[in-house]
Amino acid sequence: MTPADLSRTVLRSVRRAVEEDGLRVAVPERVQVERPRPGGRGDYATNVAMRLARDAGVPALQVAEALRHRLTQSRGIAGVEITGPGFLNITLDTDARHALVQEVLQQGSRYGHGDSMSGQVLRCRHRREVRAAVVADSVGRILRSQGALVRVTCDEVPDPDWVHLRVATEYLAGCVGPGPVPAARSAGDLLRRFGPDAVRWALLRPAGHDRPHTGDELLIQRESNPLFRVRYAHSRTRALTRAAAELGFAGAYEEAVGAPALLGALGEYPAVLAVAARQQAPDRLARHLEATADAFLAFQHTVLPLGDEKPSVAHRSRLALAQAAGTVLAGGLSLLGIDAPEYL
Repeated sequence: MTPADLSRTVLRSVRRAVEEDGLRVAVPERVQVERPRPGGRGDYATNVAMRLARDAGVPALQVAEALRHRLTQSRGIAGVEITGPGFLNITLDTDARHALVQEVLQQGSRYGHGDSMSGQVLRCRHRREVRAAVVADSVGRILRSQGALVRVTCDEVPDPDWVHLRVATEYLAGCVGPGPVPAARSAGDLLRRFGPDAVRWALLRPAGHDRPHTGDELLIQRESNPLFRVRYAHSRTRALTRAAAELGFAGAYEEAVGAPALLGALGEYPAVLAVAARQQAPDRLARHLEATADAFLAFQHTVLPLGDEKPSVAHRSRLALAQAAGTVLAGGLSLLGIDAPEYL
């Protein structure tokens, strides 16, 4: 069950509460669910009861109880707890987690792709400047992942197809002049010093209104460098798969794995892509890949057997989750135009 699926489930419970309990409030178009904040409980939480109570003029705990009763009867939900002034904390059952991991592994690099923008024909125009070109290229990739038909063009270059060339090419370095980066470095200068992947990350990771940083921190090969951390996390998922094969087992999600942060990040990925496409904001995707990598790195030490321990159902399930994480990291990096190497 993805956050979008859960949101629809909560919305159905709201509709039933309005129809059956006489709750006098307009049914919202959508309900937001999110991972619990530090100290929270369950897999997801929502404040919808408090929102409805404010409009209906009734106690939030009364609304929360009506929704809790219906949510606990919904497929894929193991339990619902009311906390604080009326938060609903939702725990998914094992089948829901199993379905999520299976969906990621079955869809592979297309996991998270959708049709929310199907039929839309868009043209991404950009200035003859390196950051604008890189952002337009990535936005085009993300928009296509949501079903849009996209053409990326440069205002000042006759041949529109040049922007589709990978930023690594010397052609792009020759066509694009200095951009709004520190020390007014040209595309060629940046590429020669940092390489195409680091350059793309440096220009895509900040929000559009923020200034990119293109200093020596891009060369640091340790976890303080966000790009290294994301790519390292992906390479670790591949290393775990190879090590498991040597131990004679493969990934198969067969029992619940206690990794709510990682499961939540995987489940939220389709919604993140949809928002990044709608807002034409590749930085949203980059930040989510960081969060996914961090959740995986906190979990990855549990995957392989230790010492004389024999591979078990738990190890197979953890490996499947690790492989799903690698799939999302590789797919997200590809939409940013960045390689996801197996070895790092």
